[in-house]
Amino acid sequence: MAGMKKILYSIIALVACLFLTQCKSGDYLGVSSPAQTDDAFVTSTPAETFKTLAYCYGTYRGVAGGGNYNWNDPCTDAEYYPEYNSGNGRNGFLQPTENGVDKMKSQFNNLYSILARCARIANIIADKEEYKSAVEANKVNDWTQLHGEAMTLWAYCYYELVRHYGDVPYGIENSIVEEYTLTSRFDILDNIIAVLKEVEPRMYDLGEGGITAERMSRTFANHLIGEAALLSGGYQTIRKDVSGLYGDVQFTAKITGEKADYVRRNDWQSYYREAQTYLRRVLNERKGSLSFITVDERDYANNPFQRGFQYMHDKEISPESIYEVGNIAPNQTERPYSQGRPSNGGNTNAAPCKVFSGIRVMPTFYYTGYEDGDKRWDASAVVTGSDGAGNEAMVTLVSGSRLNGGIAINKWDISKMKVPYVTKARNSGLNYVMRRMSNTMLLLAEASAQLGDDAEALSILNQLRARAFGDDNHKLSGLTGDALIEAVNAEVKRELLGEGDIRWNEIRNGTFSAKAKQVRADIKALIAGLEADGYYEFPNGRVMSQYIWTKLVKLDQPLTYDRDESHPALTPGWRGIYDYSTTSSAGAVKGTDHNLAIKGLFEYIDPDGAEAKALEADGYVKTDWGSGMVKDKDQLWDYNILSGIEKSEVPLYHHPIPLETIQQSKGNVTNGYGLPNA
Repeated sequence: MAGMKKILYSIIALVACLFLTQCKSGDYLGVSSPAQTDDAFVTSTPAETFKTLAYCYGTYRGVAGGGNYNWNDPCTDAEYYPEYNSGNGRNGFLQPTENGVDKMKSQFNNLYSILARCARIANIIADKEEYKSAVEANKVNDWTQLHGEAMTLWAYCYYELVRHYGDVPYGIENSIVEEYTLTSRFDILDNIIAVLKEVEPRMYDLGEGGITAERMSRTFANHLIGEAALLSGGYQTIRKDVSGLYGDVQFTAKITGEKADYVRRNDWQSYYREAQTYLRRVLNERKGSLSFITVDERDYANNPFQRGFQYMHDKEISPESIYEVGNIAPNQTERPYSQGRPSNGGNTNAAPCKVFSGIRVMPTFYYTGYEDGDKRWDASAVVTGSDGAGNEAMVTLVSGSRLNGGIAINKWDISKMKVPYVTKARNSGLNYVMRRMSNTMLLLAEASAQLGDDAEALSILNQLRARAFGDDNHKLSGLTGDALIEAVNAEVKRELLGEGDIRWNEIRNGTFSAKAKQVRADIKALIAGLEADGYYEFPNGRVMSQYIWTKLVKLDQPLTYDRDESHPALTPGWRGIYDYSTTSSAGAVKGTDHNLAIKGLFEYIDPDGAEAKALEADGYVKTDWGSGMVKDKDQLWDYNILSGIEKSEVPLYHHPIPLETIQQSKGNVTNGYGLPNA
C-alpha cells in the first residue's frame, strides 16, 4: 500500500480534455456545448477516459494547493495567519467584508470548471454499453468506477463551494442558461448526498482495481457522504437577505445578527445519524486497504503519529490516506511552502529554500494544548526553522513570514525529505493529504457524541490517544453530554492542528464564536503577564518568558527525532536540520554547528540572575521570545487573532462570489453577509 506514489498528473500534458468545452472567463457556470471532437475516441478505453479525468484532478490540484483556503481555513483559537492586516488572511481574521469581490475568483471558477467536466465525462460513460450492462448486473468494473469517480469529484467540488461560499448556483453545468440563481446549500447538499449514494456501490474500495488514495474511491465517497451530512446538520452562518432561499428548512438560532444568523436546522439529528452510518462504513466494511498506523517500525524513532506524515516526505502514499492530491517536482507545490516549517532561504539553491509558512500555532495552544508525553506535540508544532544557510534558528513572535510570524506547523518540513528539494522554493513535490483516517474517526466521534452514543465516541478518542501516548494510561472515561463533545473538540485540535479541520469542527458544534472571544482574552492576558512580570505561568505549570537562551551546537545527527529531556538541542523534539552540506546547495551552508540548543522555553530564567549569566558564559545568547508578542500586541496579536468577532458574534467566514457571476445572473445572484457586490 505504501509503495512509491503514482503521480497521475504526469499524464495531464498528454490530454487537453478535447471533448470538453473550454471554460473561458464568463462561461464556467454553463459549459455551453461540447466541442466537435469524437467522444468515442477519447473514451475508447478506461485508460483513455482516465486521461480526461486526470485533467480534472490536475485542475483541483491548483485549488487544493493554492492560497486562501489553506491560509484561512486553519484560523481558529489554535491557529492563525501571521502577516499583519494582509489581504491573504482577512477571511481568517473573520474580516471577509474587507476583501474585494474577486478575491477568490480563480478558485471559484476552477471548481465549476472541474465539476462541469466531471459531469460531462460521467454522462458519456453512462451511455456506454459496458457501463449499462455492469449496472444491470450489479457488478463493479472499470467503467462504473470511472463514472462514480467523476461524480464523486463533481460532488466534492460542490461540497467545497457550499463550505466556502454558502449558497451558490447549482445544476447548470454543460447547458446553456440565460439566467441562473442561487440554490440553497441545504438542497445542494441533499442532492450531492443522493448522487453519492447512487454511485458509491459501483466503485472500487480503496486499494481495489488499482485505485490508490490519489483517486476517488468508494471509501472516499462514503466519507464524503458523512462529511456532507454533518455540514448540513451542523451549526452554520446563513444569509438573511434572500426571502424563501431555504424553503421549508426550519432553524434554531444560536446567534442572530443584522445580516446573517448562526443557526442549526431543527432536523439535524437525522443528518448526524446518516453521517454515522457512512463514516462507520469507511472504518469497517468499506476501508479497503486503509490501515491505522499504531506501530513505528523505524529504528531511530518511536512516533506512529509522525510516521503517517513521513510517508509523504518519502514520496509514498500513506496507508492512512483516504484521499491525497498528487504532486510531482518541479511543479509548484504548496507543502511545505505555505503550511510547513519556515525557512529564511532564498527562492533558489538555498539550504533549504524559502518556506513562507502561512499557518502558525497560537502560543496559548502550544503551551497548554498538549499533555506531557503526547507524541503529537513536537510532531505538530515547532519553535525553530532554518536560516536558509543550513542552520537551525528560532522563529520570532512578530508579524511576518518565514522565521517571523510565530510558532510553526511541523507536519511538513523539507528537512524531513529523504533528499530535500533545494533547486527552487515551492517545488518539493509533496502530496497534499486531504483526508486521512483520523478525519473520519473524529467526524464519527463528533456525530456520536452529539447523538449521545458516548461509548462509540470515547472508544475513538481512546484509539487516537493510545497511539499518541504509546500506552493505555491516558484513556478518557465517564464523559457525556457537553463534556464529551468538548473532549472531541480538544482531540480534533491535537490530532488535526494546521490541517484546516478545527475551524469547521468548531463552527458545526456551535462553539466557534465563544472560543474566538476566549482566545482573544487569553492572548491579552498572556501579553499583560509578559509585559508586567517578564513571564507568564499557564494553569498547567508551563511558563512562557519574554526571553530564552540559545546557542548553535554540533550534533552527529543534525536532524532530530523523539524528545530527549537530557539535551537542550533535542528538546523539543522533531526539529534540527538536514545536513545540507550533502546536497547540491552545499555552497549555501555556513558554519559547522547547525543545531540550536534552547534553554528557558518552558520555565523562567531571570535575565539578571546567576543562571542567565552562567548560560551566557557557556556561549548561550539571550534571545527574544515572548518579547515579540509585547512588541506586536496592537497589530499581529490583536487584528490577526479573529478580530472580526468584535464586530459580529455571528462568525463571518464565507468568501465572496465573484463579480462576473453576479453580473451574468441578471440580479438573481448577490453576496450576502455584508460581502461586496461590486
